[in-house]
Amino acid sequence: MIPFLHIGPFAIPTFGLMVACAMLTAYFVLRADLARRGIAAKNSGEAEALISFPCLAGFVGAKLYHLLESPAEFFADPVHLLFSPYGFAWFGGLLSGFAAFAFVAWRIIKHNAAAGRPVSLLSIFDAGSPAAALGYGIGRIGCLLSGDGDYGIATSLPWGMSFPNGLVPTVERVHPTPIYEFIAACAIAWWLWNIGAPGDSSTRAKNRATQQMDTRTNAIATSDRQPGEVFAAYLVLSGVARFLVEFIRINPRSFLGMSNAQNAAAVSVIAGAALWGWVRKKK
Repeated sequence: MIPFLHIGPFAIPTFGLMVACAMLTAYFVLRADLARRGIAAKNSGEAEALISFPCLAGFVGAKLYHLLESPAEFFADPVHLLFSPYGFAWFGGLLSGFAAFAFVAWRIIKHNAAAGRPVSLLSIFDAGSPAAALGYGIGRIGCLLSGDGDYGIATSLPWGMSFPNGLVPTVERVHPTPIYEFIAACAIAWWLWNIGAPGDSSTRAKNRATQQMDTRTNAIATSDRQPGEVFAAYLVLSGVARFLVEFIRINPRSFLGMSNAQNAAAVSVIAGAALWGWVRKKK
């Protein structure tokens, strides 16, 4: 594995490099989805805000959550652990990133309402779902390159890999779980992008005729999906993928014999299913 790229006197962490690639890719996907839904033009800067602020909050939340998981270890050497480039918890990043995304989305909703283009919070969550899925998958490649311990248990399968030079080295052949998650994330992102596509011109014309949409509502591209359906599908699918891969991960078990990430994934699936049921009932 290649934890660092050495360019002259500089050492560039491959994990950080892939996180940057994930952010850039997610930005372009989100910008395109916001534009096709009529929520924000590509040159509006809304996509930049929806990516940069949640990512920054996600880093901070992931670091703090990881530190608070082992408070005794943290208080024994707080300065070193706080500024260490290692040690981030997925669930902490998810919570803080989601909160920041919701706040920025709320600002966009206010801006659109003032401009006479009402849009719901769930519609913005729908637009962010394919970007979030794909960005997560690309970020996992950073875990693979750095060998940071996110690999799985030992395996005799032909695609098993060892990480002798990783940040958390192992000479055993283990499941390359970041690759599994990357493949799953790409498939989820592709499916979410397709089911969230606005309807064609005939569908929009039918919607306008049956729903008597006014001129302000016409500014927002319509879809056969109710707002929130794509986001609900993202919560369920990404939760299921993470829940399943944790069975072959080396993470320690806690509540009910499951890892912290597995518990969070279960909550994600339940929340997504509840949201899907509520949206479908409302429809």
